[in-house]
Amino acid sequence: MSDWKIYRGDGVPHDGIGDLPAPPNWRDFRGEPVMPPIATQADGDAVRRLGTGRRPPDPATVQMINAALYLRRPLLVTGKPGVGKSSLAYDVAQELQLGRVLSWPISSRSTLADGLYAYDPVGRLREESIRNRTAKPTANSAKDDDTLIGKFLTLGPLGTALLPFERPRVLLIDEIDKSDIDLPNDLLNVFEDGEYVIPELRRVAARTSEVEVLTADDRVYAQVQEGRVRCRAFPFIVMTSNDEREFPPAFLRRCLRLNLNEPQSDQIAAMVESHLGPETATAAREMIDAFATRRTTAGVYATDQILSAVYLRFSRADADGDAAMIAAVDAVLNDLNNPAQP
Repeated sequence: MSDWKIYRGDGVPHDGIGDLPAPPNWRDFRGEPVMPPIATQADGDAVRRLGTGRRPPDPATVQMINAALYLRRPLLVTGKPGVGKSSLAYDVAQELQLGRVLSWPISSRSTLADGLYAYDPVGRLREESIRNRTAKPTANSAKDDDTLIGKFLTLGPLGTALLPFERPRVLLIDEIDKSDIDLPNDLLNVFEDGEYVIPELRRVAARTSEVEVLTADDRVYAQVQEGRVRCRAFPFIVMTSNDEREFPPAFLRRCLRLNLNEPQSDQIAAMVESHLGPETATAAREMIDAFATRRTTAGVYATDQILSAVYLRFSRADADGDAAMIAAVDAVLNDLNNPAQP
């Protein structure tokens, strides 16, 4: 039997996304006009997050990522800070060659509109005022003004991910549990319908049916027809949560859920090796094992603490045995609920 997995989790870039079966009819979106493909060159953010190597995901993680790809559903990833939740988005984008990851960091003030698009009405009024003072009105003046509205509208990360690309874009919605209580419910229709409306463009659609707008990608523009954006390939969406709140059942029903456990010693060593090299990982093995043991006994710790501590400890060869350096390393590895005292 052939392997059903599109995402393999081995970190080797491939074109397997072309083998993804057609979506189920209730997740089949046919947006127009089709966007040109996004360049798949190396993503600097991916290299920064994943390192030059990688920590292979466990089989359960690979399984759920593939299920989300097949079903065209968002993936809600939970787990403690530092376990690699947000890195999954970059890993999938890199392996499946899906271009730059679109990132939407969430705060308590984030709204659905922030993710979809931003509009600058003041800038538009100012430019129209200048044009009216310097140019003679013509029969097409109103239509020209409507066309210019695109200069003052920029699609956000979610809005860009929902453009009609032939291949899915990867979108990271980071720390959604920090959002206002209404945001998960506000996302329901967008996730279910794969589309959204831009009212500012909808109002001028009778005179100007197609408007060019800037996207969240650098220097990339999109044509929006009749003020409506509808995806073609539903994006691969990773939403991360530190389990700081519960989500409404209607929201959870539209997601697939994955919980990431804290990495063990061998997995931490692989992470250190990918970022700092094999020699550092070998030299730091005692530190890594001690950290893994400490984390299972008491206190709150994040995996990136050991990465920072190892870098600090081995950043200079002449610092070996330096009392101040050792004290700094110990402070970095402190229980997060009990910070080091000066």
